[in-house]
Amino acid sequence: MATVQKRGKSYRIRVSDGYTAAGKQVTRSMTWTPDPGMTARQIEKELQRQIVQFEDGNKKAASLKFESLAAEWLTDYAPQHLRPRTLALYNSLTGRTYAALGHLRIDKVTAKRIQEFISSLGKPGSNKKTGGPLSPKTQGHYLTFVSDVLDYAERLDIISDNPAKRVQVSKAKPKEKQVYTLEQAQTILDNLSGESLWFQVFVILAIYSGFRRGELLGLEWKDIDFATGVVTVRRSSLYTKAQGTFTDTTKTEGSQRALKLPAVVFEYLKAYRAQQRKTRLALGDKWHQCDRLFTTWDGHPMSTNAPYSALRRYCAKIGLPNLGIHSFRHLNASLLITSGADVRTVSAALGHSQTSTTLNIYAHTFAAVQAQAADALADALPLASPKHKKA
Repeated sequence: MATVQKRGKSYRIRVSDGYTAAGKQVTRSMTWTPDPGMTARQIEKELQRQIVQFEDGNKKAASLKFESLAAEWLTDYAPQHLRPRTLALYNSLTGRTYAALGHLRIDKVTAKRIQEFISSLGKPGSNKKTGGPLSPKTQGHYLTFVSDVLDYAERLDIISDNPAKRVQVSKAKPKEKQVYTLEQAQTILDNLSGESLWFQVFVILAIYSGFRRGELLGLEWKDIDFATGVVTVRRSSLYTKAQGTFTDTTKTEGSQRALKLPAVVFEYLKAYRAQQRKTRLALGDKWHQCDRLFTTWDGHPMSTNAPYSALRRYCAKIGLPNLGIHSFRHLNASLLITSGADVRTVSAALGHSQTSTTLNIYAHTFAAVQAQAADALADALPLASPKHKKA
C-alpha cells in the first residue's frame, strides 16, 4: 500500500520494497509535481494514476526472478558494455548460479543468500575436475557476475540497493610465481636456432618485451618501427568459443604502450619479415591479406593456443619445465626490477593501469632487491660493532 505526502507543490509517493536480511523494511519513493494550471480534481485524478502506476511497477519488480533478469541483462545490456571474453565467462557461470539463485525473486536475493552460494563454492567437491573447492579467483568471478546483474536491477530502480556488495570471498593463499631462472632462459634462447622462425621471434619478443600473449599475437608490421627500434602495442588477439579468434582492444588504456627493444631483436624481426614476404609471394591468391606478424600458413591470424602448444613441445625437447607463455612476462619484470628499474618504469613497461598492481604482483621481488641494496650499503660503508662497557 502506497503512502502519499504532500510537500509544497509536489507529492512524495512511497511504497514498500521488501525487507533486508536484518528485517529492516526497504522503501522506494518518487516525487510527482502537477503541471501548472491543473485543477484540484485533475490533480487528484492524476495523482491516483501515478500511485497505481508506481505500485504496479513495484509489484512487477517484486515478482521478477533473478534468472529472468540475468538473462535479460546478458542479452540486452552486457554485449554492448562487456568485453567478449568477459561475456563468455559470465555465460559459462549461469548454470551453477541459476541453480542457486535463479528461482528467487529479486527482492529475496539477499546478502545472506548470496554469501551462502559463494561460500558453497569453496567447499570440497565444488570443483568437478579436481574434486576440491573452486579457487577464490573463480568464486570472485561468480560474485562479480551476480553483483553486475544486481547493479543493473538497482539502476532500473527494481531494487534499492545491491546486497552483493556486502558479500565476501575467501582470500586466496599467495602462490609463488613460476619464473624461469636466468640459466633456464639462456638455455631457451641458445636452442632456438633449430626451430621455426616465427617461434624464435615469438619467444624472443616475449622475453625481451614482457608483452602478454594476446598483445604479441595482435602485433602488426605497422607496429614495428625498424628505424627507432620501438615496438608499439595497440591491440590484442583473443579467443572465445563463440567467436573464435578475434581482435580486441588492449586490457587497459595503459596497456597501449611503446617499448624500445635491443637491436638484436630487430635483426630477428627483419629476417622473419623477409621470410613472410617470400611465403606471401609464393602463395599468391591463397594468402589472406593480413598485416599480423604471427599468422597461419596462409596468412590468417594465428590461433591463441598455437604458441603455447609450440612452447610445450619445445620445452620437452630441450628438457626444461613448461612454465607457460606468461612466465616470460614474469621473467621480464624480475629482470627489470633486479636491474634497478623503479616501480613506475616497470609498471609502464608491463602495461599495468596502476603501479599498485605491479607492487602487489612483484612485492617479493622488490623486497629482495631492497634487501640487496641494504647489504650493498653496509658493504660500501662498513660500521664497527658496538663495544659494550662493563657495568
